[in-house]
Amino acid sequence: MHLPVAADFAAPPGARQRRAWDEADRAARPARLARLRARLSADGIDAYFGLGREEIRYLTGVALGDGEEKVAGHSGRFLVSAEAVVVLADSRYTLQARREAPDSRIEAVTYDLAARWAELCGSIGARRVAVPATEISHALWGELAAAAPRVELVPAGPWVADDRAVKEPAEVERIAAACAVADRALTTLLPEIRPGVTEASLAWRLETLMREGGAEALAFDVAALAGPQAALPHGSPGERRVRTGQVLLFDFGAQVAGYRSDMTRTLFVGEPRPRDLAIHEIVARAQAATIAYLEASLAAGTVPNGRAADAAARDVIAAAGHGQHFGHGTGHGIGLATHEAPSLSRVASEAPLPSPTVFSVEPGVYLDGRTGVRIEDLVHFDVAAGRVDRLTRFPREVLVVG
Repeated sequence: MHLPVAADFAAPPGARQRRAWDEADRAARPARLARLRARLSADGIDAYFGLGREEIRYLTGVALGDGEEKVAGHSGRFLVSAEAVVVLADSRYTLQARREAPDSRIEAVTYDLAARWAELCGSIGARRVAVPATEISHALWGELAAAAPRVELVPAGPWVADDRAVKEPAEVERIAAACAVADRALTTLLPEIRPGVTEASLAWRLETLMREGGAEALAFDVAALAGPQAALPHGSPGERRVRTGQVLLFDFGAQVAGYRSDMTRTLFVGEPRPRDLAIHEIVARAQAATIAYLEASLAAGTVPNGRAADAAARDVIAAAGHGQHFGHGTGHGIGLATHEAPSLSRVASEAPLPSPTVFSVEPGVYLDGRTGVRIEDLVHFDVAAGRVDRLTRFPREVLVVG
């Protein structure tokens, strides 16, 4: 087929669009908080203590960079009660918190959270506080419990994570914009792929193209893996040089206005080997089987679950004799985090998939020491609209480069 060109994909969003997305978040935040408060009320809990970077942005508007929570101390963490939202911020983050969370009360907390804990809980009338057990360290839990013995700490379920799995229209728009940035970046890179170039140089070039093409950050480190290295589902690029006759697997994503994309394409450098073409065809059929299953379920008036969606792809690969060569799940949700709910896997929930939502469909076959093929697209799954739409627009057919 003909190689794509950059004009095939949407241009990066401008300042006006980004402001509209910010306004959409501000407008949506009261409803997001109301859903959390309803859950707290139903369980007889007075407040929620949020620690995760994605939760912080989703519920308060304070945007910490990827990994910044590791050096921010307690800044950005927050308490939600029936009447108040309290955001913690030391001097490094006070101005940012005031600007990004104008409807919250900002409390100057540095490394003295335990010393302030009883006071903070008392200020919002909280005697029972839910804390995400997967986000808090054992040490901090113990410090808070000891600091305020009359405040009961309750392990919180994935309430906010489950809420975030259902995507608002403006969230889907940002994921689609991030997909377009990634699509255009790989398209621009295609003429530069040739035998002799290193994996590392291709990865760096792809990162540069995304950043120059509208991404504020990467969704994760770029993987560019040639030949036998493509058998590593999450391998890292090195100084290995691309050779004629090899597959070249790219796994990468962009971040736009806080939201992320994730795509994988396996290209062929020079004349493809019959073995690699055969595997690519199996993986393409497996991906198509999952999407067809999702579409057929909606057409029949049923909402599928992630386990059955995974099985649709896995059955195709197993029938082709490669069941043992596909170990990971078929897909994962994406949004403010690269990996979030829902899951499409053998251990996914048997509850119906949330809707509307966005997740990846990414089956693969990996032959240790020989080759690997994965094809990954993000899809927008909307039960009410009866639609399963690909947000990743880069061609998924066989592409020969170099």
